[in-house]
This record gives sequence, structure tokens and C-alpha cells, in this order.
Amino acid sequence: MNNSYMENIYNQFNRLDDSANLWCNAFRKTAMETFSDIGLPVKRKGNEKWKYTAISSIVDKKYLLADKSNIDIDTIRNVAPYSEKWTNIIFVNGYYDSRLSDLPENGMILDIGSAMLDNSQADKLKNTIGSIIDYSDEGFAALNSSFLQDGLLIEIDDDLDAIVNVIFYNTGDSLTFNNPRLFIKAKSNSSASIIESYVGGSAHISLTNSVCEIQVGSKANIKHFRMLSETDNTYDVGYSRVKIDDDAIFSSTSFCKGANIGRYDSTVVLDGVQANCNLKGLYFTSGNQHMDNYINIDHTKVNGISNLFYKGILDGKSRAVFGGTVLVRKEAQKTESIQSDKNLILSPYAEVDSKPALFIYADDVKCAHGATAGNIDADSVFYMRSRGIDAATASKLLIYGFADEIINSVNIPELREYLEESFLKSIPDYVFEF
Repeated sequence: MNNSYMENIYNQFNRLDDSANLWCNAFRKTAMETFSDIGLPVKRKGNEKWKYTAISSIVDKKYLLADKSNIDIDTIRNVAPYSEKWTNIIFVNGYYDSRLSDLPENGMILDIGSAMLDNSQADKLKNTIGSIIDYSDEGFAALNSSFLQDGLLIEIDDDLDAIVNVIFYNTGDSLTFNNPRLFIKAKSNSSASIIESYVGGSAHISLTNSVCEIQVGSKANIKHFRMLSETDNTYDVGYSRVKIDDDAIFSSTSFCKGANIGRYDSTVVLDGVQANCNLKGLYFTSGNQHMDNYINIDHTKVNGISNLFYKGILDGKSRAVFGGTVLVRKEAQKTESIQSDKNLILSPYAEVDSKPALFIYADDVKCAHGATAGNIDADSVFYMRSRGIDAATASKLLIYGFADEIINSVNIPELREYLEESFLKSIPDYVFEF
């Protein structure tokens, strides 16, 4: 990276309030030292993680750290999934907004910004934030940690079976960046549904750089939903790191549409016996958008089960990337794992790079992987036309039918309705021609 870029980052780092507790200041300083050493992944040659995604358009700009901003609840409702039935926690430009949130008083959900100013909370932060993610070779994650100012710590107890809706709204002020942070700790035998949304943006260029860490305790059952819906002028890089203990179940569904360059980097470690993860995703790209899903699953113990199923819809001159691995270690005998990526390409100018991979070091496993890309076949269109449906309607129904397999798996009615409406609006006016 160029010197002016780094100088600007240091200037923004020096703007941070140093009144936080000693642990937080030390955490940020260590992260900045790492970031100074490794920088951002501007070179793709020899860098398999970023082989298909160029970030030169991100790093050639001088960003200012986003400031707090006041918005109204209707603005949130217009762009994000929201229900009065849920526990709604809202952040604006990475800062917790108490006016718009309904933080419960039981102490199980804690805004990190307040905890950072309370020395009595230092141990809680120290034992959670940064305990799962390794940013030693992840420049964006190191940058996020360097600018830790606020975020959310959710502790799910065995008596909490709720829907927690966490919304990170970006006002999209010109050339600003924000760094959302989320940590979810599910204790043994607990269950909950977490919705994590990154929304907003504007006609100005901005960067959202997020980190989410999730610890799933033994016999816990966590359902996680992630939504990315910003604008064509937004760059969005998001990390999730998950560890699953014995007999625990982690299900996560990702929905991505809207970002100039979007990157979702997720690693799930099945760190317990009979751990189970089920990962699904749906991404839609149009215009000149670029979406990169880098999804990794690591089986470390016996009798683990993982399913990875992603679907993409590409239009215009957009590009999508699906990569990542399923790793089955020698100790992870009797693993069952399926990995699949399917893409519907609506334009001759759109492009997808799909590279699923299996690395198996155990000899008693059931594993498979595959990837497909193409248009809908003529027989499907002909079948619908033969029943009196015009070509444009038939095309739209077939595109939506492709997406609905992922959307319909959502078991929260209000969220499913939001996704149906959101993706239906995104489907282009397209007619399959043969």
C-alpha cells in the first residue's frame, strides 16, 4: 500500500478516544501494529484468498472515520428487516443508538462502547472480543480491531429463546469508513435466532468493514441470518468466525445484494464431537457489482456434519466469486459433508468464478462437492408458456423459483416475507430467449 494511505489510517487512528479501559487501548494498539505489518491484500498473485477480487479501488482512497449520526426509525424500517416482536439493536455508522434500540435489562446483551469505559467489564471483553478470529494475515480484520470503538456482545443463556435483530446502518457519508463488531456467545443448551444486517449507503463512496465472532456451546442451537444490502457506491468487507462445541448445531443463511465490491469471509470450526453446521447463501449481482463469498469449514472431531449450499443470480456485467474449502482433519473420522454452489447467469457479460474444494485427511468419511453455472433450459420456459404464461412472467417466476429454495428455508415469517419482497424487487425485467 502507498505511504499516503497508511499515513491517513494513522491519522484516523490517532483520533480515537483514549479514555477506554486499558485492555481496549492495548487491544487496538496491538491490532494496529499487525495492520502496519501486513497491510491490505492489494496483491492477488500468490494470494489464493483474494485471487479473484481486486481491491485497488478500495485502497486508493483516503477515508475518514465515520461519525455518529441521528436518523429516525422509519429510515431503518425502510431498508432492513424489522419487527416489533423481535429484540431490535441498532447501530449507526458502527455506533450503538440507544434511542432506536430496545436493549434488555438482564445484562445478556451489552453494547461494547459502554463496556469499554467501565474497568469492571474489562475481563468480559478480554475473554470474548478477538478470542475466535485470528487476524495475523487478515488485513481488513486487523483494521477493524484497530478501530474498535463500539459493537455488541450477546450472551445467550439457557433460558433465552429469542430473536435478536442487530442492524448496522451506514449513512454513507462521503469517503467514510465504519467498523461494526459483534460477538455472540451461546452457552450450553441455549437456543436463539440472530439476524445480522448491513444496510444503508448512499450516492457517496463509503466502506463498511465488519467482524462477527460466534461461540456455540455444547448442545446449543443457534440460527443465524446475515443480510447485506447497501448501494453501488459502498464497499463492504465482512468476516465471521464460528466455533461449535460438542453436540451443538449452528445454522447460518447469508443474503447478499447491493455493494460495489462485497466480500463475505466466513470460517466455521466444528470443534466438538457430533458438531453440526448448515450454511446456506443467496447472492444477487447486477450492473458492475462484484460479490465474493469465501466460505471455509474445518472438521476437527469425529461424527461432524456440515452442509454448504450457495446460490447466485448474476446480471449485467457483474461478477461473483465462490471459494473456500471443507477441511476434514485426520482425527475427524465419520465426517459427513456436502458442498455445493449453483449459479444462474442472466447476461452474456456476467461472470462467476466458483472453486469449491475438499481436503480430506481421514479415511472414514462421506463427502462431496460440486458447482454449476448456466441459464434456465428451454424446456422449463416452454412448459410454463404452454400453460398460458407470457414469456416475461415465466422468466421472472423461474428466476424467483431458483432463489426461493434458499429464501423458503427461513423459519421466521417476518424475515422470510422481507426477503421475498426484497429479492422479488431485485429481479430484472428479463426474458429467456432460445
